[in-house]
Amino acid sequence: MDKMPITAKGFAALEEELKHRQQVERPRIIEAIAEARAHGDLSENAEYHAAKENQSLNEGRILELESMIARADIIDVARLTGDKIKFGATVKLVDEDTEQERIYQIVGDPEADVKSGRVSISSPVARALIGKGVGDTVEVSTPGGGKSYEIVDVAFR
Repeated sequence: MDKMPITAKGFAALEEELKHRQQVERPRIIEAIAEARAHGDLSENAEYHAAKENQSLNEGRILELESMIARADIIDVARLTGDKIKFGATVKLVDEDTEQERIYQIVGDPEADVKSGRVSISSPVARALIGKGVGDTVEVSTPGGGKSYEIVDVAFR
């Protein structure tokens, strides 16, 4: 079983989602199934089938979360230092074509959210950045075409 790097904040979010799914969603779905059963014939009962589908999806996600939590390698980003980009680094980039600044933090797969500035360690952007430092230029192949960025800051926070 491969360990999966994750920040402490990302790990806490996984634990919170697991707790919610086990303690809130699971009982709600069980109640919905019981209520749908009370309506009679199950073969043509859409509410029952929808509730069973929700139960299946919820239980699948619970198993997925339990697996991620078991494989988690929690990394305290606040304790990291250095001038080279690695997991947990917050990187300020300047697009060399548009001069637009972007700030990304390199995080684990389950906590990635590009809209919030968190990119997965396995993403093309992160893979291009790992091992580089301030002043370096990186070429990134994206679905929208190649991009060239200059690294202007690296921080661990």
